[in-house]
Amino acid sequence: MTANIDHAAPCGRLPRIVVFATGGTIVSSGDDPTQLTGYRIKGLSVESLIAGVPALKRTAELEAEQIANIDSMSMTSEIWMRLARGIEAAAAREDVDGIVVTHGTDTMEETAWFLNLVLKTEKPVVITGAMRPATAISADGPLNLLNAVRVAADTESRGKGVLVVLNDVIATARDATKMHPTNVATFRGPDLGMIGMISGDAILYIGASVRPHTTATEFSLADLSGLTKLPRVDIVYSHADDDGVFVDAAVAAGAGAIVHAGTGNGSIHKETEKALVRAAEEGVLIVRASRTYSGAVTPGVDEWQRAGFVPSGTLNPQKARVLAQLVLAKYADADAGERRKRLADAFARY
Repeated sequence: MTANIDHAAPCGRLPRIVVFATGGTIVSSGDDPTQLTGYRIKGLSVESLIAGVPALKRTAELEAEQIANIDSMSMTSEIWMRLARGIEAAAAREDVDGIVVTHGTDTMEETAWFLNLVLKTEKPVVITGAMRPATAISADGPLNLLNAVRVAADTESRGKGVLVVLNDVIATARDATKMHPTNVATFRGPDLGMIGMISGDAILYIGASVRPHTTATEFSLADLSGLTKLPRVDIVYSHADDDGVFVDAAVAAGAGAIVHAGTGNGSIHKETEKALVRAAEEGVLIVRASRTYSGAVTPGVDEWQRAGFVPSGTLNPQKARVLAQLVLAKYADADAGERRKRLADAFARY
């Protein structure tokens, strides 16, 4: 465990942190201080957010860039790619010590996981947001932003992959997930996730991600050149009376892969299984994930392995989707058998 209070930029200068803003609750407003749901983005910018936290001036020299200003429930892969390119350009500058991304919490884990897989930098990249709007009693955004900047400015944060910082917790992009619709303590890993904490002035690291990330992955922004969005991958959620209709619809819509959020250990309704087998025979990649909130999906019955279905391991359905999208993008010219092998390798590795 390390306690880091004064690990700043060299030569006695304040660290330079670039803040990329995408919108979200952290810049949203309610009609009164007690409105904690149903709020909207009403004109607050990243500059006004920074101006509202005077302590930031003593922590780092900040630059800000507005990539988008949306509720993250409407996030797109086009914004992901634009954000990632902006981060890599900033990280390539010698005078930049770290990156912070402000983001809505609804899809924060997906954006963080995408960045964790494609960015090629060891400089700290920290994503943060808020569960309460800026106008709320006890708004959590200002402290989350300050802590995110402090973590990004800390030299001990280098090489740890993309980090998620909210509510005094430092979590890995791979394992952190939103666990509660409204509580400020929403981000944590069901089994894994937290690698550090913020306690007063101290940043305490207690672990590290052991899976490859950032500079150690096979994916990069070069794989996405010429794309306006990532390949289509749909998530099909299992339930009683399932019948495969949504699998057929995904295939008809042009899905290159389907993530099946199954019951238990990625189990599949017998009627849906027929549709998934048909899809696999047509070259669609099939990932078996689980609608449960913890544990790992491992190989199931022999028929699923013979059909080429790939278990998601400890990745939840939404993160499994992002990984499948990147495999499709990188190996777009490969045949179905090669893409399936690459998919299985990716889920085993990442």
